[in-house]
Amino acid sequence: MRVTPLLAVITALFVTVLITANIVAVKLIGVAGAVLPAAVVVFPVSYILADVLTEVYGYSTARAVIWLAFICNALAVLFFWVAGALPSAPVWDGQSAYQRILGYTPRLLGASFAGYLVGEFTNAFLLSRMKVATRGRWLWTRTIGSTIIGEGLDTIIFITLAFAGTMPGNVLGRLMLNQWLAKVVFETLATPFTYAAVRYLKRVEGLDSYDRQVSFNPLAVFGRRSAVRG
Repeated sequence: MRVTPLLAVITALFVTVLITANIVAVKLIGVAGAVLPAAVVVFPVSYILADVLTEVYGYSTARAVIWLAFICNALAVLFFWVAGALPSAPVWDGQSAYQRILGYTPRLLGASFAGYLVGEFTNAFLLSRMKVATRGRWLWTRTIGSTIIGEGLDTIIFITLAFAGTMPGNVLGRLMLNQWLAKVVFETLATPFTYAAVRYLKRVEGLDSYDRQVSFNPLAVFGRRSAVRG
């Protein structure tokens, strides 16, 4: 995988968005009568960036970035935990606030990690396959279609693993639906920006990847990739 300056920037943005989304998710906001985590306005950006990565650089590059972001997020959580476990200075009274914002329960952490990996890899796989099937036409069908499925799986897995048994089933279902709809609407509204970014990167990088001979195994980080340049 050839790392260009633009690819490095997109990767840095992807990692930043993921870590930021997990931090701001503790705040609940009200949107049109629905209660949603504040991350609903941040996390969908990771899917937009993943769409750009897969469309321009190919699935194998997107896979490497997805795993890199996962590792960086896990390290951030580890450092948050270590800092929280250290003894507080007598003059500092913010321990409870720190734990409430940056402290993660094992259940929520596992749910977040599982939802992220399944959702992101599904999104990248579907976009890659749809690009080959449509011969590179109709980008909007790929970005929106892959997001509908990827974000759907992410939302279902996270909310089920994190909250099943703690609230009635109908409340759980509404929570899933509200979050999924908000994310899909965000992605749809961002389609013009996705188009602009993809066109710019293809022109500047001189790259337009078609994954015809690539392993879609999420663990094959350095799998082969076939690309058409132009």
